[in-house]
Amino acid sequence: MRVPLSWLREYVDLPAGETGRDVQAKLIASGLEVETVERLGADLTGPLVVGQVLAIEELTGFKKPIRFCQVDVARANGTGEPQNIVCGARNFAVGDKVVVALPGAVLPGDFRIAARKTYGKVSEGMICSGDELGMGDDGTHGIIVLPPEIEVGTDAIALLELVDEVLDIAVTANRGDCLSMRGVARETAIAYGLPLRDPALLDVPPPNSYGYPVKIDDPMGCDRFTARTVVGLNPEARSPIWLQRRLQKAGMRPISLTVDVTNYVMLELGQPLHAYDRTRLDGTIGVRRAQPGEKLRTLDGAQRVLDPEDLVIVDNRGPIGLAGVMGGADTEIAEYATDPETGQVHGSTEIVIEAAHFDSVAIARTARRHKLSSEAAKRFERGVDPQAGSAAAQRTADLLVLLAGGTAEAGVTELSSPSAPRTISVPADHPDKVAGVAYGRETVVRRLQQVGCDVYGQDELVVTVPSWRPDLADPNDLAEEVIRLEGYENLPSTLPQPPAGRGLTERQRLHRRVGRALAGAGYVEVLNYPFMGDAVLDQLGIEDDDPRRRTVKLVNPLSDEEPALRTTLIPGLLAALRRNDGRGSHDLALFETGLVFRPTGDEKPAARLPVDRRPTDEEIAALNAALPQQPRRVAVVLAGAREQAGWWGQGRPATWADAIEAGRTVAREAGVELIVRQDQHAPFHPGRCAALLAVVDGEEILVGNAGELHPRVTKALGLPERTSAMEIDLDRLERAGTGVVQAPGISTFPVATQDVALIVDASVPAAEVESALREGAGELLESLRLFDVFTGEQVGEGKKSLAYALRFRAPDRTLTADEASAARDAAVATAVERTGAVLRGA
Repeated sequence: MRVPLSWLREYVDLPAGETGRDVQAKLIASGLEVETVERLGADLTGPLVVGQVLAIEELTGFKKPIRFCQVDVARANGTGEPQNIVCGARNFAVGDKVVVALPGAVLPGDFRIAARKTYGKVSEGMICSGDELGMGDDGTHGIIVLPPEIEVGTDAIALLELVDEVLDIAVTANRGDCLSMRGVARETAIAYGLPLRDPALLDVPPPNSYGYPVKIDDPMGCDRFTARTVVGLNPEARSPIWLQRRLQKAGMRPISLTVDVTNYVMLELGQPLHAYDRTRLDGTIGVRRAQPGEKLRTLDGAQRVLDPEDLVIVDNRGPIGLAGVMGGADTEIAEYATDPETGQVHGSTEIVIEAAHFDSVAIARTARRHKLSSEAAKRFERGVDPQAGSAAAQRTADLLVLLAGGTAEAGVTELSSPSAPRTISVPADHPDKVAGVAYGRETVVRRLQQVGCDVYGQDELVVTVPSWRPDLADPNDLAEEVIRLEGYENLPSTLPQPPAGRGLTERQRLHRRVGRALAGAGYVEVLNYPFMGDAVLDQLGIEDDDPRRRTVKLVNPLSDEEPALRTTLIPGLLAALRRNDGRGSHDLALFETGLVFRPTGDEKPAARLPVDRRPTDEEIAALNAALPQQPRRVAVVLAGAREQAGWWGQGRPATWADAIEAGRTVAREAGVELIVRQDQHAPFHPGRCAALLAVVDGEEILVGNAGELHPRVTKALGLPERTSAMEIDLDRLERAGTGVVQAPGISTFPVATQDVALIVDASVPAAEVESALREGAGELLESLRLFDVFTGEQVGEGKKSLAYALRFRAPDRTLTADEASAARDAAVATAVERTGAVLRGA
């Protein structure tokens, strides 16, 4: 909303020296967002005067038509002699009054005027257009032609009101009242503590039965309709300069007197209006919803197919306007024109004025449906004062009578649906509690009355909301009015004092430890969107009956290619790995922790929670029951070199063993010793896939998988060869943990190391041999490590040799060689019994 300061002063007696910047600061403090203050004419200096064209000589021989004019500027040039001016415009004639910039004037853009020779003539000034004076477009794109009654030599700067300040206000969706001079003036008056001259306080005649007939078929869409008729208008009447300039400063283009008056009143009072040529109307004006297949050609020339939800204005022929959005071309006001053959003047002389109040939602939907944004629609969808229609129609009729010499007919049509003023009960100290400031009842009442409310009561206030503030709907809205008018800057800055916390939960500490451990092992954390699509599951080779295929579909996905919530972290990590590999980073080790979403199929549809009260515990429980399971997981992916080569030695590539070790790293943070077994699980290579198990309540449970991706998967996803991955369910791992991880006891006694090599069938997993050795060694075993795997003729076909290093230590004594050997022999015996192992070299 553009607000000229000179116009604003008509309604509020601002101090004489108050500038636009001062008003901006006051309005911002009261809650309005004044974005800029435009200083019109700040770089304009005279002499700029009214001149009359005395003679025009057409110059030939140039690429474009040029005219050499003699212009009378009276004594403004100091001599009284006519000014000789070269001009290229052609929209003026001899006898017209124009605006002349004399030598010495400076126009906007630091354009200095001086006498100079051009086109073979000396030009002593410039005949100006609106654009050259910074006035904006007047629709002609030519020279300003002034009314003939203006005296030659008049100062054009004052006449055209070229020097002014304009406040540009960003009006929020809830403050439709500030899309008018009336609303901004009210806010200004409150901010300065000055009285307001309300332009809507007019003497309006009561409705009667002989106004223009109107019928409302949809009272929900239109609850108030006022119609006034003005006849005998002079079709040659033009909008006066002051009216045109106010429209231009407010950002609107002058069109014709009748249209300009309706736009002016809309800007002044905030009530959109529409004027119909009465001679083009056919019978009663009606308001109804459009019928299927109806069409309307609007004022912008577009033929529109109407929707049954569109609210339309009709007469006996059908739709003549989109209610609250744009009028129809069939009843458009006819512009002034002269018949070249007869000399007869044509134009609209009988006008029907419409001032109606439409449903904001209906208008907003219609405007968006037809992609038709108008000043009227912008105001209706934000809320228009339903009581302002009569005053707006009266103001429009008065201006048309004043400026076009018409007569307002005595008939007044006003249809309205019954409605009662809105009242809100609010404790007098409610704003105090909201703001944490003791305003007191008197301040609360005074501020609400300044807004326009009627306030009654003592401790419990009964507040009648003004018709122009539909956004005031509950006690908090009233509290906000008091707080903003008292000044947000006056609210005390008080730091909250939360109760002492109990720190992180054990689960949160585990998640942080896992992240730190993986980062310490050389992995880089990434954060991916929790979305996926079926295509990536196909590329990963996931079977149709796999639980990871059962997904939660989104109603409004960010991407149609990823319409579901993820059931595994691996697709997002692989996409990040592929993206970084494609950009030249080939040695990658990435990890992510996050939720996955695993619906069971037993979830019930979520109920819509109430918004007028706190949900009950049962309603919250039902909402939670509708959610899918959301276990937290951690996953890693690796590709390229795991250890770089250099002067220190050879590097090595990342393998499936690194993925398994990453799982062990995660498990150690939970105090869990993983059991590793061979497995077959998509998307891993069937011969290089490990199941990661942990013991919970004496039973082994699967907590994750690790290994090398299947070659078909790496090819389908465009990944480096031998890419490996690991994924673990942290919730299951937490259940397997022993709680707080205990630091190991450090024995002061020496360790006894025993090596053992066992020959087993090639099909026997090393993990099974390790488990047997660990169980047989007993409590003296401190650690067990597989350090060599050998196959060859020495051990026989279909066999392999597994070499382990066993470390024994007692907490209270130094072990003897016999004790260490006995523990080793017991471990070997158990392995022989369980796995059929043979001690190598025996």
